[in-house]
Amino acid sequence: MRDAEQTIGNLIDKQGVSFISSVDENGWPCTKAMLPPRRRLGIETFYFTTNTSSMRVSQYRQNPKACIYFCDRRFFRGVMLTGTMEVLTDSASKEMIWRDGDTMYYPGGVTDPDYCVLKFTASQGRFYSSFKSETFDIPAYTGEAE
Repeated sequence: MRDAEQTIGNLIDKQGVSFISSVDENGWPCTKAMLPPRRRLGIETFYFTTNTSSMRVSQYRQNPKACIYFCDRRFFRGVMLTGTMEVLTDSASKEMIWRDGDTMYYPGGVTDPDYCVLKFTASQGRFYSSFKSETFDIPAYTGEAE
């Protein structure tokens, strides 16, 4: 893959669903389908919305190891990114990705205590396409938000 950031970024941006994984208290992986990330910085940093009261938030607070996955079903391609997930509850993070209509999920608005941000930081990836897999490291992203 010549330009991992462009190839994978394009794949991610076209998906309507993302999958996030956490580790439970017994060390087992747990995967959940989510809406796409609200914001991404290259292929290193991703921001998702979720409920503070969710099982996933509890798991990430106990163990920040995480994985996110994006799949292009049409061309049978996918990318798995491994790294860490932070639970952010500060006002700036919440306001950064808040959208009109979010009150459907968080009736209290941007200050709803059951609204938080998941920030995923990738350290490595694995891309599958054309019957081949390729593992790659992710350097720190230095560009602008996409």
